[in-house]
Amino acid sequence: MAKGNILIVDDNKSILSALEIFLSPEFQTVTTISNPNQIPSELRKKDYNLVVLDMNFNAGINTGNEGIYWLGRIKETNPEISVVMITAYGDIDLAVKALKMGATDFVLKPWDNEKMLATLKSALQLNLSKQEVSQLKEKEQGLKNELNRDQKFIIGSSPQLMHVLNLVRKVAKTDANVLITGENGTGKELIAREIHRLSNRSEEIMVSVDMGAISETLFESELFGHMKGAFTDARENRPGKFETANKGTLFLDEIGNLSFHLQAKLLAAIQNRQISRIGSNQQIPIDIRLICATNKNLEAMVREGLFREDLLYRINTIQIEVPPLRERGNDILVLADFFLKKYAFKYDKPNLKINQQAQDKLLKYSWPGNIRELQHTIEKAVILSENSILKAEDFFMRPIVSGRVSDSAQTLEEMEKQMIAMAIEKNDGNFSAAAGQLGITRQTLYNKIKKFDL
Repeated sequence: MAKGNILIVDDNKSILSALEIFLSPEFQTVTTISNPNQIPSELRKKDYNLVVLDMNFNAGINTGNEGIYWLGRIKETNPEISVVMITAYGDIDLAVKALKMGATDFVLKPWDNEKMLATLKSALQLNLSKQEVSQLKEKEQGLKNELNRDQKFIIGSSPQLMHVLNLVRKVAKTDANVLITGENGTGKELIAREIHRLSNRSEEIMVSVDMGAISETLFESELFGHMKGAFTDARENRPGKFETANKGTLFLDEIGNLSFHLQAKLLAAIQNRQISRIGSNQQIPIDIRLICATNKNLEAMVREGLFREDLLYRINTIQIEVPPLRERGNDILVLADFFLKKYAFKYDKPNLKINQQAQDKLLKYSWPGNIRELQHTIEKAVILSENSILKAEDFFMRPIVSGRVSDSAQTLEEMEKQMIAMAIEKNDGNFSAAAGQLGITRQTLYNKIKKFDL
């Protein structure tokens, strides 16, 4: 199917007619004009891929200056459009000047039809390629914006949090490697994203990798990439996380879960600042900002021979300790209010409020699951709420369960209640995970929680 819109500009109407007849079967649309002053308005009317432009428009003047002038105007309007100059005078210097100004090619009158068509088809393909590259760049930028968009927020104003954010601001503008430590659910990844957002690499992407979720067999492929045919399932060339994060930030979460022998491979990549894909000997340079996070005591692991000391030094130029929620005081209520509004909107239960007794209960609880547990607790309270005021009894806190389900004189209901409480505790208050462990639906779990007043 013919494609491409072509505009032909020549003061000789016989030439315009001949080219229109010749080129119409080859292009989607062929438009001809004899007055170059119409070029700006014509380019506004339609998206042209190609302009065929005469060099001279006034009788007796063969300098080519008019063509050069209009070439410049066209390129100002649309730098990506292909322009093929056409003239009866084979002035090499003029041709070079036109090409330097952005002309795609140069055709002499009289032309050979086959050569003319080949030249125009090539110019069209160049324009389509430029458009494709431009679209890919736009998509890439859109992807970067999407990945880096502030979808989550760091909420709170406690002195403990302000100390962390102050340290973040100091560190962000450097390329120093950062180790973020803290308990599960404290928001370590949010801190990593804030460092990236404030860094000089914020226009690039931040790539997150959960080191605890990568199997040893896939470690090198995931982080360093592979070539087609490198192993059984390698059906195409694939870049690893290091390449994907190039010029941006690489966030390695749960770094403490990495096995000892894989730590050496990671260390080599960080030290050498280059990697090679599986199945290739080519060294690929990498330029990344490295941020790691863990809930483990890496120094203790070094003493026990479970973590490489040299790797710890590499990733720990700056250490940021994220405080647990129980140490953040009134931030608990600020976060609770944030989650309350979020889930009230999600479940269409407007105007929900937490009364004073419930607020006191939230403040007194130790929150072993930190912000993640608070979030699940608020969501559950919103889902089960029947009134606009949430009371203390509407909030389920993680029960303290000692031992396993006993086979002593318990009723079936008592055993079921204890099993549900244990499943919720084991899954840090995550009701979906607890329901999955128990083999029931989430709604069934909610019904039983309400039934047993858990």
